[in-house]
Amino acid sequence: MPENGKKDFRALGIDPGTKRIGLAVSDELGLTAQGLDTYEFSDNDAFITFLKDLKTRYNIGVMVLGEPRSMSGGEIEGTERSRELARLIERELEVRVILVDERMTSLEAERVLNQAGRIREAGKIDRLAAVLLLQGYLDGLIG
Repeated sequence: MPENGKKDFRALGIDPGTKRIGLAVSDELGLTAQGLDTYEFSDNDAFITFLKDLKTRYNIGVMVLGEPRSMSGGEIEGTERSRELARLIERELEVRVILVDERMTSLEAERVLNQAGRIREAGKIDRLAAVLLLQGYLDGLIG
């Protein structure tokens, strides 16, 4: 870690979906996750270009990508799709991608928004799911 106590880079959380992708970025110290605007997915090339811009803008050094799993932990439809996306990101952006279990992030995001009386809007759920995903990763690094 540099002398000023700050990390050299931030982490980006990605909650992948076939239509929308939730995004979150860590603070410079790697302590907290803040949501970014939800990305409306069209194709991999456009998404990679978008991620290149985020990597530069926020000085991203690691990307934390949600890996869908069944409630029992087994693989489901989106599991391999996330792995393929991770390989594509690593190859095209030359950045480390960490796959993390995202089993409960969307359900927890929906629960939190409902408790807060917030409008149940898919984009908000995706963004908060990415925040929960990234915050869980960051908390694991600290604790």
